[in-house]
Amino acid sequence: MGFSAGDVEKGASLFKTRCAQCHTVGKGEPNKVGPNLHGLFGRKTGSVDGYSYTAANVNKGVTWDENTLFEYLENPKKYIPGTKMAFAGLKKEKDRNDLITWLKQETA
Repeated sequence: MGFSAGDVEKGASLFKTRCAQCHTVGKGEPNKVGPNLHGLFGRKTGSVDGYSYTAANVNKGVTWDENTLFEYLENPKKYIPGTKMAFAGLKKEKDRNDLITWLKQETA
């Protein structure tokens, strides 16, 4: 199973409760504990200027899209062993679909 369009409102809520403490999404907003996610789709892992990534993240060499994010967000430490992202992941496919749908809208 892979990504399928989800509920934007539920995605917004998930971002607020699970992601916003470490990430921003608006153009020009600062990096926090994690990098700013503006322009995420089509961007390579480990490529936000001014953010200090782990070598594992930089060397992964993946381009973020709906399907790579769908897999990554289930278990970040499994997808990129050595990442410093402390987030355990979203196990429910529906939650990942909702969050990715919102991210597509908000990071463009």
